[in-house]
Amino acid sequence: MTLKKGLALAIFVSLIVVMAACQPAAPTPTPIPTASPTEEATAEPAEASNRLILATTTSTEDSGLLDSILPNFESTYNATVDVIAVGTGQALELGANGDADVVLVHARAREDAFVADGNGTQRYDVMYNDFVIVGPAEDPAGISGMTSAAEAFQTIARAEATFISRGDDSGTHTKERQIWDAAGVTPEGDWYVSAGQGMGEVLTMAEEQPGYTLSDRATYLARQEAGLTLEILVEGDQSLFNPYGVIPVNPEVHPNVNAALAQTFVDWLTSVETQALIASFEINGRQLFFPDSEAWRAAQGS
Repeated sequence: MTLKKGLALAIFVSLIVVMAACQPAAPTPTPIPTASPTEEATAEPAEASNRLILATTTSTEDSGLLDSILPNFESTYNATVDVIAVGTGQALELGANGDADVVLVHARAREDAFVADGNGTQRYDVMYNDFVIVGPAEDPAGISGMTSAAEAFQTIARAEATFISRGDDSGTHTKERQIWDAAGVTPEGDWYVSAGQGMGEVLTMAEEQPGYTLSDRATYLARQEAGLTLEILVEGDQSLFNPYGVIPVNPEVHPNVNAALAQTFVDWLTSVETQALIASFEINGRQLFFPDSEAWRAAQGS
């Protein structure tokens, strides 16, 4: 190797050493922290075991019954009840989807089907009241005093007097359809208004139109107390009987439901003590619901 080439090689090596020394040092990786077993988040808060989702009808809500009796359950069992008040059809659908822990509704055939389909564990009798046909005091169709709900519906249809239907697949809507079937009438035309609303809203619409509607007695009396002027025109027909049932959602189908608290609620609701609370719920001295659980009937000797 010539002196010139050796000198050039030495300079090249020196440059490489200097450049390497000038490079910044690679950062030391920061270790990723891992949670210890005691720090792992739980799937849901501990309080969830004391939370009950109740799907029920607008009549139990609008009448004020739930506001009257539920505080007793919540304080006794240190529980919180989330009430979803919709029509019976929607309440049963919530139960069938596992979006409620227990349902309290009033459409017996549909309740039995709910249990038969495996969506509920068992249906329990709770209470009853009745439906009434209400309308304006001037009664343009002339149904006041009739003893047959089906005949009253026939008369309303012949007169084409305004009728406001719940139209929401509720227990009341189910009963209304049964009465139209018994009357042999398919309600249609401008006189028949399908509202798709709860009972309270439908009563307001019937007063504003004015028109007729089918109502559970409890919601009607609660609204009358608030100033509703519609009058009961037809009542007392056996077909207007209105029983309520409570059904826990089946945990074998929906493991997410709070089955233990749902059964506790059912046992509480059907107990003699709570049945007495239901019997004592009144508006202006008028009883809105009549207890009918197995325990209550046994206590009454019936």
